[in-house]
Amino acid sequence: MEDIQKQNRAKRFITGVVISLIALTCIFFGGMFLLGLLLTVILVASKEYVHILRMKGFHPSFSVMGAVGILLCFIIAINRLDLIPAVLVLGTVASFLIVLFMGRQPYIANVATTELGFVYGALLPCHIMLIRQIEIDITSKNILIYEPSEGFFLTMFVFLCILVTDTAAYFFGSRYGKHKLSSVISPKKTIEGALYGGLAAILVSMLGVLYTKLTFFECVTGGLLITVAAQLGDLSESLIKRDAGVKDSSNILPGHGGFLDRTDSYIFALPAAYYYFINFTHGNNFINDFFIYIKSLIDVGI
Repeated sequence: MEDIQKQNRAKRFITGVVISLIALTCIFFGGMFLLGLLLTVILVASKEYVHILRMKGFHPSFSVMGAVGILLCFIIAINRLDLIPAVLVLGTVASFLIVLFMGRQPYIANVATTELGFVYGALLPCHIMLIRQIEIDITSKNILIYEPSEGFFLTMFVFLCILVTDTAAYFFGSRYGKHKLSSVISPKKTIEGALYGGLAAILVSMLGVLYTKLTFFECVTGGLLITVAAQLGDLSESLIKRDAGVKDSSNILPGHGGFLDRTDSYIFALPAAYYYFINFTHGNNFINDFFIYIKSLIDVGI
């Protein structure tokens, strides 16, 4: 039994290193490299999502989810962010139409799970491209390759915070964890593991002052936000699997399960980080804009 556990840990480590190296390479070069990585993850993870939901008797449309994911990736790659709402609307309409003309019972659940699928499995992961594009003028650059920029360093900041969260939570949770974080949804996760994972991420986030434009306070705040979102994302994917009675989304990645299992921490953390960056650290500060708006209302007597 102990030998099997050692083999599983070795497989997990080797697979994690290989995946991380591929991801880091694609993040570094950006452009079509990151686009290709993202498309692969979205399509494979969406297929896994469909498989999980079918275990519950639902039949979300992989065709709609895949089409929405591909469209979102390409419009973000060419910086046409104004088209994102249009793609989501088309996806919603298509979710109804495909059930209306080709659907199977249960009808409403199939529509709902299809929409959840392309939001959860496509829209949220696409935020990695949005982070990578921060402070890059896409219209004047070669779409095949982005130069290392603030967007690259911010993406690395997020990547490292999530990686350290997952690693520390797994290591310390398996050795010192005693109190269940959520016994119903994920029995193996512990409060101790979550706290150690969060603390490790915050400590690593402090190093962000060395390679990003973030201040020390912004690094710590970002690290806290990312680690909390990452762990909530992990739990949320566990909720989907637990409800369907599935242990892993697939067995395509030795020691890790499926693509959805490997990327679940990123699904919530990426959008959380992106909106934090563009609204508080690398764009118009939301709080300042809010108070300016309130002041303008007071000035006009409203």
